[in-house]
Amino acid sequence: MERKITGFFHKWKKELLRKPLLVYGPKQIGKTYSVLEFGRKEYNNVAYFDTDNNLELLDILKKEKSLDRIMMKISLLSGQSINKNDTLVILDNVNDVDVVRAIKLFGSDRNDYHIIMITSRRENLTLFKGEELQYKSMYGMDFEEYLEAISQHELIDFIRTSFKNGKAMPFHSVAMDYFHDYLKTGGFPETILAQINQKSDIEISMIKQKIIDTYKKEMSNNDNLIDIPRSIEVFNSIPYQLKKDNKKFQYGLMGFGKRAKEYEGAIKFLSNNQLVYRSYKVMSIKSPLSSCREKESFKLYMNDDGLLFHMLHVYDKQLFIDDKLRMTLYENHVAKNLVEAGYAIYYYQSEGKAEVAFVIQDRMGGIIPLELVNKNMSKSKALALFMKRFTVKEAFRVTENNFSIKKKVRYIPVYAMFCMKEGW
Repeated sequence: MERKITGFFHKWKKELLRKPLLVYGPKQIGKTYSVLEFGRKEYNNVAYFDTDNNLELLDILKKEKSLDRIMMKISLLSGQSINKNDTLVILDNVNDVDVVRAIKLFGSDRNDYHIIMITSRRENLTLFKGEELQYKSMYGMDFEEYLEAISQHELIDFIRTSFKNGKAMPFHSVAMDYFHDYLKTGGFPETILAQINQKSDIEISMIKQKIIDTYKKEMSNNDNLIDIPRSIEVFNSIPYQLKKDNKKFQYGLMGFGKRAKEYEGAIKFLSNNQLVYRSYKVMSIKSPLSSCREKESFKLYMNDDGLLFHMLHVYDKQLFIDDKLRMTLYENHVAKNLVEAGYAIYYYQSEGKAEVAFVIQDRMGGIIPLELVNKNMSKSKALALFMKRFTVKEAFRVTENNFSIKKKVRYIPVYAMFCMKEGW
């Protein structure tokens, strides 16, 4: 399945001052597969190394300071010829700072070696940072990539055109049907491939559970041992936090006597490593939005809609008859798309408890509210009150309805959130 990140890889390969690339993102989203496929198609040779407990590789990278000698030795180690401009060197599961320190040598001076490193721990970036490297985040497959995978290319074009001009999309109901399938399946390549191959719901659920188990194993990498079980507690509670009418994260939902100061380390680990996404409450609006956040009031969202659907323990038909469930999944979908588009997310709540589900700030400093409404909530006044009180660049209502523009508010179907990634 073709991924959007492949286009970035092509540009990276052609750069005159190309630096080693570090690709980071959660496990199971297709990082290794995408990099290997790119190497297979674009290079005559690929030298792949799993750096996890690879003592021989680590010894070479620690001792050698000459670029050519490093490549000569790891070439012998891999049994693959490493030629300049002709071989892609892939270092997977990079968690050791000594590995990165050695690879930074290749970013200090211009050379013709092509190197991509892969890590699943975003927290590593604070250790690995440096001008000698180039960085690229990667996420699960969004709805556009899902449509590409099931060969709905023309539908993508219709959605993008309607997003740009604000006019109704002729195949709206078709797009909604596909979108509901995506919500249930999620954006992990393995679950999407299983759906394409017509695997049973039970088989797809087993894949999701395997991914959840992998995530919980990843939580054991927390340096603070006491935060490992707490991370799992927080992660397990998110579906039930999001089902509440008030979706603010409540520690008491995990058990009597749970306190914020005990869990902040665990929540920080989960959000720093993109296993969950955090949205802070703001009660006032000024630039930068980060100065308005209330650190004790926040919501947590899952990084995949399909995992949330699985952890809610619901069956497919409930998605069509249970408005509350559907809106819970929609809200999670909007949150993950905004985060993956590069925005810090906030939610606004006035003194009178009127709430706008999402507020973001664009790269020019403009404040943009997004209200989430369903067909039965079209008269919600929260967004109108927000726009009256604050100066905003643009406003959106994310809905089940078709595209339209009314009273300076852009209505966009929830399935079109992937369009926000390119700006508007």
